[in-house]
Order: sequence, then C-alpha cells, then structure tokens
Amino acid sequence: MQSDADLVKATLNGQKDAFAVLVKRYERPVRAVAMHVLGDRTNAQDVAQDAFVKAYENLPAMRKASAFGPWLMKITRRCELTVARQGRRETTFDPASSFPVESNNGQLDQQKQRLLAAVVKLPESERQVVMLRYFSGNSVRDVADILGRSVGTVTKQLSRAHKRLRNMLERSEK
Repeated sequence: MQSDADLVKATLNGQKDAFAVLVKRYERPVRAVAMHVLGDRTNAQDVAQDAFVKAYENLPAMRKASAFGPWLMKITRRCELTVARQGRRETTFDPASSFPVESNNGQLDQQKQRLLAAVVKLPESERQVVMLRYFSGNSVRDVADILGRSVGTVTKQLSRAHKRLRNMLERSEK
C-alpha cells in the first residue's frame, strides 16, 4: 500500500490515478466528519466533494505530503462550516444511515446501535473528538490539529466521552 506522501507526489507529477486512491482512502472519513455538523447525507456528500476538489486544487501548496489526512480533514471542516452557516441544514441526524458499522448481513447489531445512539447524545465537543478519533481513524494528534485544540484537551475530551459513554451504556442495560 502506497503512503499518502507517495500518492501526493505522484499526483503532483501528473498521475491523476494516484489522487483517486487518496479519494477512495479518505472518502468515508471525510463524509463522517461532514455528517457530524450537517446531519444530512446529501449535504455531507456535497461537502466531501468540495473538500476533495479544494484539496486537489491546493495540493501544490501543501507543505507536508505525509500529513495529507489531517490537512484534508481541516479542509473538510472549513467546507462543512461554510455550508452550515449558509443554512443548508435540511434534515435531522440519522446515525444508522450515517456511519455504516455493519455486520455481515448489512445490519447494525444491537450493541453497535446502542453505542452509536450514545455517541450521538454526547456533548458537541466530545462527539467531535470521538467521531474523528474512532469513526475516521485519526490519531489524537491529528484530531487536535483538525480541531485546532491541544493534544491535552483532546485527550481529556476523549476521557470524558469514554466515561460518559460507559455510564450511558450501563444505564441502558438496566
């Protein structure tokens, strides 16, 4: 598997197929990041497309090719905030359709449904870090960079979110 840095360099050298690999690699995390603010699959897909277009256009200005993922997530965040400010919020958040964490039969098992429902109920700041860390697979450092927060702040928010999720799930079992 080629690294992000290799794919960025190949794209800059005219190999458009290399950027297609980056799109395939980051399409799901980008949509997940967009979905958390917009709450609408269509708008999230539009934001994802805009983010990839902006990333492609600005690729020559990127300073560190190995940081493509966090850089793309920052672009996505800016695009989603622009869309959210424009009032294109049309529907409510539907976690089951937003983040496919499916079993072999295409359905979420009951435990995953409960976990996803609990994540949606987290306070905004905790929900953001949980989604970026676990749904999008970013490192804590990358989450901090994407959100413009310190690593310590992100770590503390994840810790609080874990505790809150544990409590919510324990209460739902009773």
